Amino acid sequence: MKDEIIRQTECYVSSVLGEDSTGHDWFHVERVRKNALHICKEEQAGDRFIIEMAALLHDIPDEKLNESAESGQQKLESFLESVTLTHKEKVFIKQIIGTISYKGGNDCELASIEAQIVQDADRLDAIGAIGIARAFAYGGKKGQQIYNPNIQVREEMSLEEYRKGKSTSLHHFYEKLLKLQNLLNTETARKMAESRQKMMETFLEQFFQEWNGDSK
Repeated sequence: MKDEIIRQTECYVSSVLGEDSTGHDWFHVERVRKNALHICKEEQAGDRFIIEMAALLHDIPDEKLNESAESGQQKLESFLESVTLTHKEKVFIKQIIGTISYKGGNDCELASIEAQIVQDADRLDAIGAIGIARAFAYGGKKGQQIYNPNIQVREEMSLEEYRKGKSTSLHHFYEKLLKLQNLLNTETARKMAESRQKMMETFLEQFFQEWNGDSK
């Protein structure tokens, strides 16, 4: 039964996000799922089925990908009502998805190891080589400049400022991506993040060398 629910969920998410061009496509979801199941196995913690379902569905209600937060939430609710889950399972999955977003650094408190694992899995895909690619894909889709030195890095932001304030793709590294390693919940994820963090640091060093006309 659970295998069939997973299959239905895969089909649904693929149909909704399959061709997304902001870095939140099916391939992102699949990487998050794999990360989450790996962390679950290594940590020997959490309900594997709930973790997999939340990882698969985590971007469905995202307000960035919907007309509004409300319409996104309704999309998630409608799908969960269409599959054979207990009320407790539905509430648990929604609770995880509703609390794992970065929200400009205004994190929600995580109530379960399952939420911690899914959040770590999602954040791992926001850093490293893939994270770099996704940052520029999203910035381009949003109409942001690659970089503008006249714009200041925002140290603290409300959710509204984080979503709609003026920034650049390069600023996103300092406003979010470089901070994620220290915000991971599990030891497994922290180990996975080490090489990804170094990749971003190396990229930024090279970027500014080229930006400043350094011929080294």
